[in-house]
Amino acid sequence: LAIMLSFVLSPLVNILQRLRLSRAPAVIVAVLATLGVIGLIGTLIGSQAAALSANAPQYARTIEAKVEGIQGYTVTSIAAVTRMFGRGKHQPHSGEPTATVLAPASQGTVLATGDARQPVLVEVAPEEASPVTIAQTILAPIVGPLETTFIVLVVTIFVLLQKEDLRDRFIRVFGSNDLHRTTLAMDDAGQRLSNYFLSQLLVNMGFGIGIGIGLWAIGLPSPAMWGILAGLLRFVPYIGSFIAAIAPMALGAAIDPGWTVTIYVALLFLVVEPLTGYVIEPMLYGHSTGLSPVSVLISAVFWTWLWGPIGLIMSTPLTLCLVVLGRHVESLEFFDVLLGDRPALSPVETFYQRILANNPDEALVQAEQFLTDRPIVDYYDEVVLAGLRLAAEDDARGTLDHSRSLQMIRSMTEVIDDLRDHAAKDQTAPAIVTAP
Repeated sequence: LAIMLSFVLSPLVNILQRLRLSRAPAVIVAVLATLGVIGLIGTLIGSQAAALSANAPQYARTIEAKVEGIQGYTVTSIAAVTRMFGRGKHQPHSGEPTATVLAPASQGTVLATGDARQPVLVEVAPEEASPVTIAQTILAPIVGPLETTFIVLVVTIFVLLQKEDLRDRFIRVFGSNDLHRTTLAMDDAGQRLSNYFLSQLLVNMGFGIGIGIGLWAIGLPSPAMWGILAGLLRFVPYIGSFIAAIAPMALGAAIDPGWTVTIYVALLFLVVEPLTGYVIEPMLYGHSTGLSPVSVLISAVFWTWLWGPIGLIMSTPLTLCLVVLGRHVESLEFFDVLLGDRPALSPVETFYQRILANNPDEALVQAEQFLTDRPIVDYYDEVVLAGLRLAAEDDARGTLDHSRSLQMIRSMTEVIDDLRDHAAKDQTAPAIVTAP
């Protein structure tokens, strides 16, 4: 968390330094400004929560009425189903004798009241709590979060103060012999992380504002508080938005005798979340993280299993750092191959692999993707002929038998026949492509 916060505050520190502030005052001002914003948000949430608590008894009565209605409907439905399935059962006739079972008297039944003793009034005096006990009761729930917050702030301040020194030490550890490559890796990682955090901040702020305005239009109490919580919870990948929708939906059920408000709140989240995730985010920063969708999902599962909720929040930044290392450190290239969004194979290798695996349909799909912005002559020259060279090299090494070569020729011929329409549009395309 401290490292993530330092990346978020680093641009602000740089701006303050450009305003003639030295490093230490700029860091202190940035941290204090962040604490001020957090305190302002907390005050706003607390005031609106207090306003909600004033109407809590009324909300409780509405919820109780709805629960009783649901219970009554459920009991009625179960009784109807039971009667339906019990119609064919044997019913006793009026002439049949029925057995009467008398319940025995309980052991505690008093048969005679003449000797009953009068109850004695007993009063239990509560023990007076000491000031230390009261303080422990009040402070115990908040000591843990305060400790974590204090540690995060201290580490963030020291990371910001020692930014250049830490960068030099990382360069020394990861490759002082190749300063060019190490510097590129550091710059790439810093740029990608900064873009990611800034984009997430802007997107989640917009998400919270949209939710707040929508809840205000619906008529839900304290819409600003729910909008802020929705924006904050959206930093939790995949499940944050759904968690943020639970409380407003419950409040909608509490203020409305029917279910209209609850349905409107659910529809609001179902519209705003996909719009944000699938339209606004790709338009804002596209694939700037450099991670494939599958790697984002797998990394979220792995880091959550390893570190819990904190791992879920940090899963994308941590995986992004691994991908950047894989792009610039040869021994760690497998991270970029497995987790990055760049194609694992070149177009030539992809074409040759599809033909080698007797999969002309996938080779044709690759060709159509290539031909969206390139002429077919380039596809033949840069992909097909280069793939044939790979096949010739394998044949020269003796790795291709006769049956596999015939199979490759058939697959390649099928692809070329399917591309005749593209060849007809491009008069400069070669008419014949021979296979070895």
